[in-house]
Amino acid sequence: MKRRSVLTLAAGASAALLVPAGATAAPTVRSGGSDRRLLLRYAADTWRSMTAMVDPGTGLPSDNIDGDLSPASRSRYTSPTNIGCLIWSAVAARELGLVSRGEARRRIRAALDTLARLERHPYSGMFYNWYDPATGQLLRTWPIDGSTVHPFLSSVDNGWLAAALMVVGNDDPALRASAGRILAGMDFGFYYDANARGADFGAGLLRGGFWPERPPNGGVEDNYRGRGPNVWYTGHHYGTLNSETRIGSYVAIALGQVPREHYFAMWRTFEPNCDWSWQEMKPVGEYTEHLGIRVFEGAYRHRGRQYVPSWGGSMFEALMPDMLVPEARWAPDSWGRNHPVFVQGQIDHGLHEAGYGHWGFSPSSDPAGGYREYGVDPMGLDTDGYTSDQERTRVNLGFDGCRPADPLPTAYGDGVVTPHAVFLALPYAPGEAVDQLARLRADFDCYGPGGFHDAVAVRSGAVAHRYLALDQGMVLGALGNLLGGDALRRRFAAGPATERLRPLLGIEEFAVPVG
Repeated sequence: MKRRSVLTLAAGASAALLVPAGATAAPTVRSGGSDRRLLLRYAADTWRSMTAMVDPGTGLPSDNIDGDLSPASRSRYTSPTNIGCLIWSAVAARELGLVSRGEARRRIRAALDTLARLERHPYSGMFYNWYDPATGQLLRTWPIDGSTVHPFLSSVDNGWLAAALMVVGNDDPALRASAGRILAGMDFGFYYDANARGADFGAGLLRGGFWPERPPNGGVEDNYRGRGPNVWYTGHHYGTLNSETRIGSYVAIALGQVPREHYFAMWRTFEPNCDWSWQEMKPVGEYTEHLGIRVFEGAYRHRGRQYVPSWGGSMFEALMPDMLVPEARWAPDSWGRNHPVFVQGQIDHGLHEAGYGHWGFSPSSDPAGGYREYGVDPMGLDTDGYTSDQERTRVNLGFDGCRPADPLPTAYGDGVVTPHAVFLALPYAPGEAVDQLARLRADFDCYGPGGFHDAVAVRSGAVAHRYLALDQGMVLGALGNLLGGDALRRRFAAGPATERLRPLLGIEEFAVPVG
């Protein structure tokens, strides 16, 4: 990898953002720089939206709130991920000087106290997916339409909450015991299917989650820990490495609840033969072995770049785990190579391939209503994966010898970008990210009292005027690291994460050229 001390900034952006050699550590910002002051203002406004989502009686955040931050518009549901976002956002806000240590502690303690009282699955210690943030009650009826909710326990949602508990447990001695008691009851081994890739493969995968009561679709009845009655697992496993779901794997390995070999059971790409020709394109790469596990170190090639794809080609899949886990520093030959290339691929798609004039594609609110997945199709494994526009313009690059390619699109439609994707890119393209955020504010009515609204359709100008706890949590996490000296990564990395995860991540070299 070429070593450069400064990443060239995009035209119109301040030169106040500096990137260390190789971008394997968080970039620093000069304390007197105009960019730092601007980013701190973004952080302060984003924190305002996060606190507006919090119910004062329980300390829990709602899933979302309208753009005017009216308390009456708080959603009547929340998730373990949303609660985790609030917890690490409070740590970030304190590190950035937005709140005092006492205020941050008060908010986190309120959330932890309510967490300790929430109904959990008694045999795994896991939290259900949906609770009422005003009462803490488990939801069995969806508040929007009155439909039935079948209580479900997600491995990725519990992964984000557990990661937040690890952060706060390493951050504040006054909260360590409370966070530790909750975390100690969570057993990710309940999700671990040791035979997911065959009894002789040597390692398994995590299921997406389980229902403690038989769901309408039946599920897969089993019990991987043999505690309590059987549960009904999702039919799918989380088998793609470059996905936000790897946070559950990181936590499970760090806590010693699944074997470290599990990390190498996940696919970088699927294999380069016709049995796997449904994937986006034919990968390049070679087979190797790590910890006795046979791994295909695959990558995709598109528009002059070689990268390990995510499932749908979105920014939060690729970079949200890096917000807590110091992936680029711990794994310079794998994640340290892939993250910068992935960001540049998103920038290139938005500015050149699709010609939107803007970039930053990730699941978010749909400006036309609801919530939708967005991404860069060729950067994802799924042939019918996430697209960057409302019209779902897809690319079929073919699979040599197995599936013919289609002509490339001649035009793209109404591209949808989300600010949280741009903030996640800050460590790897700081100048471009600062410039993109400025252009979003200049071109659209997309900034309100709580910071950037959730999404913008860049050709129609439609804006999703609301704030999501998940997406605002990513914004604050990214800024807490950038402006606060890796505030969240340092705290996640303490203790068992460094002992069990750091050596593991450092083993591998992705099929991503040194650039």
